[in-house]
Amino acid sequence: MTTSHQIILLAHGSSDPRWCETFEQLAAPTLSSVQHSAIAYMELAEPSLDTIISAGKANGTLNYTIVPLFLAAGRHLRKDVPAMIEQLESEHGVHIKLADPIGKNPQLGDAIRDVVLQELADTGS
Repeated sequence: MTTSHQIILLAHGSSDPRWCETFEQLAAPTLSSVQHSAIAYMELAEPSLDTIISAGKANGTLNYTIVPLFLAAGRHLRKDVPAMIEQLESEHGVHIKLADPIGKNPQLGDAIRDVVLQELADTGS
């Protein structure tokens, strides 16, 4: 099925499947409600960015937006991921936009507050 655009939630990755399960659970609401979305890992786990983009390109997708599931833009988002994007664009003939890390969105702060308030309510504090 051809789609004009795909959203990729990008997590760092780990060889520990329990770590990946945490991000897959975090991504599940998006994956179930946003058409043409996927999770990918920067390293140490599958699916990789290359795996997702290769499959998308095979289905005719040429445009991607990567939403990093990172709290801030450290070295990976300032250097490593842009280098990966440049290589993937060249190799696959696609266009990839890198969004800000999810931690820059003020709504995440609100969600953290809500979790803290729920923890306080659960402990009776």
